[in-house]
Amino acid sequence: MSESRRPSKNQLARRAARELAVQGLYQWQMTGKSISAVEAEFRSQVADDDLEDHENWHKVMEIADLGMLHLLMQGVAKHRNALDDSISPLLDRPLGELDAIELAILRLGAFELAYRLEVPYRVVINEGVELAKSFGGTDGHRYVNGILDKLAVRLRATEVAARRR
Repeated sequence: MSESRRPSKNQLARRAARELAVQGLYQWQMTGKSISAVEAEFRSQVADDDLEDHENWHKVMEIADLGMLHLLMQGVAKHRNALDDSISPLLDRPLGELDAIELAILRLGAFELAYRLEVPYRVVINEGVELAKSFGGTDGHRYVNGILDKLAVRLRATEVAARRR
């Protein structure tokens, strides 16, 4: 019988950073504000006791790895064109027709696959799937899984091949 493993404090902090990053990237995509302005808004949020903890940005900020949040948001914004170029050939429709939250998740996953090699590709894919389950449409997680899996094969061929042996 296997025991359910609880995430460590560091894992929870990284997951919270990714959750906030996806929400920030979504806001950045939708409003056209600078990524720095969006990040500043997130950091200045005040607690709202009427919201559940996972919906309350202030509460999530308390546990999030804020350095990672900054890295993710700034990195995706800086490399957006290259990330979009890596994602586009794998899509079944034009990039502009993607759901905005799925696009934010795919950009985040593509950034981690391309620029954060210390994060195992399977972690990147799993985190993308979990984010899509939390924030995306009904079957969005399946779509995100398929795209990130294909992207991992392209960007991390050696790592993927070693894992699949």
